[in-house]
Amino acid sequence: MRALTVIPGKPNTISLDDVPAPPQSDGAVLVRALALGVCGTDREIIAGHYGWVPKGEARLIIGHESLGRVEEAPAGSGVRRGDLVVGIVRRPDPVPCPACAAGEWDMCRNGQYTERGIKERNGYGSEQFRVEPDFLIAIDPALDALGVLLEPASVVAKAWEQVMRIGARGAVWQPRVALITGAGPVGLLAALIGAQRGLEVHVLDRMRDGVKPDLARALGAVYHVGDLAGLKPDVVIECTGAGAVVLDVLRRTAPDGIVCLAGVSSGGHAIKLDIGGLNRDMVLENHVVFGSVNANRRHYRAAAEALAKADKEWLARLITRRVPLARWREAFEQRPGDIKVIVDFSEA
Repeated sequence: MRALTVIPGKPNTISLDDVPAPPQSDGAVLVRALALGVCGTDREIIAGHYGWVPKGEARLIIGHESLGRVEEAPAGSGVRRGDLVVGIVRRPDPVPCPACAAGEWDMCRNGQYTERGIKERNGYGSEQFRVEPDFLIAIDPALDALGVLLEPASVVAKAWEQVMRIGARGAVWQPRVALITGAGPVGLLAALIGAQRGLEVHVLDRMRDGVKPDLARALGAVYHVGDLAGLKPDVVIECTGAGAVVLDVLRRTAPDGIVCLAGVSSGGHAIKLDIGGLNRDMVLENHVVFGSVNANRRHYRAAAEALAKADKEWLARLITRRVPLARWREAFEQRPGDIKVIVDFSEA
């Protein structure tokens, strides 16, 4: 079979290779790939900044945003032939730490977790892959190819869950206004869930026109470019990782406000910060800032519910390019106007 592979740590070694069929040790369920989402993590691995090969192997099969159809499944696995499925990315560490032992592998305490297509486990960027039944999510067939959005949606489903849990520290906390910074796929999916929760949603991004503002407004959100005009949100989901934006939202929240940092910063950019003033404001106004990454099975299920409730035409507009496997290199090129790009395995 064919698979997209890379040598982590060596820039631009990605290639489409013939590889053996997935081993039974990867899982009892055999899946035929339909689509693979491309994200910034993939580009970082291709650039040599990130990633680890499985033990004893020279190359890593890339890809963690999966969508496929079950070809073989044992009785009692919870899925059957023909089901539309998505594979979960992270696996618990072998110790396991207390979080992993409780099924909260997204909160792993010792860093010994593994991740499909990222860290010590081959990913989903192959024509077939195997998955353990416990790490497979069956999705609404009506989603069809839109199911490839489940993994990024799971990340923001977790972010929203954590926000609401933290907010419950105050018995009468009732958020009204949410600010989402960044109108990429993660930001727009965060805005979708905020709108589904009935909040007044604001989206901040750099693009003045095109599909991003249109998608935000289609949710009923207010779209901002640069100027937030005194906005004081109760909740911020920060999806850019840009230092200046992070600093701005830390100073912007309403009393009892919560900021979730969901974007990863590149580092190396110093910003002048009055840490004493920031500390004073956070203490006096009961602010909370926390980071969130990855997702566990509960978050995938919540994301599947959110996508199933969403307008399918709106979701379809998030996928701005579908690249056949035969032209796979184009999928990893960043182009103006891109939101979510996918490699289409159904068009080899």
